[in-house]
Amino acid sequence: MSIPVALSRRPRLPWHRRLWPLFIVAISRLLARLRPARLRWVLEHARRGAEPATAEQTGKALRDVVAVSMRCAGQACLQRSIATALLCRSKGVWPTWRTGVRTNPFAAHAWVEAEGELIGEPYPAGHYRPLITVPPTDDR
Repeated sequence: MSIPVALSRRPRLPWHRRLWPLFIVAISRLLARLRPARLRWVLEHARRGAEPATAEQTGKALRDVVAVSMRCAGQACLQRSIATALLCRSKGVWPTWRTGVRTNPFAAHAWVEAEGELIGEPYPAGHYRPLITVPPTDDR
């Protein structure tokens, strides 16, 4: 699945599975407005006690986020990545959350990784230079 997802190909969730991802997407929209240092602090605290997420778990969380939010299915990579990480956290796992830049042409991007692979990204590894990384911890 490459992001942004064409709206006609967005996965659909049954109505009874939409509420929690919608709640997480709403929280992530608020968090996306924070300054980078504060956002990092919040995410570092959110990851506490979580197991490392698998690629499958992270991919499922990403699909659920995209299914309930047209904004996250489009160009809102920061909100999408935060929502994916938080949805994973609600299941007791945490992916690696990253934000970074490229210089030519300049662009910023946020994404999630699990098991060493980028999840749902059309870009190859190394396309963006990571500036902030919030990986899983070993404090379980």
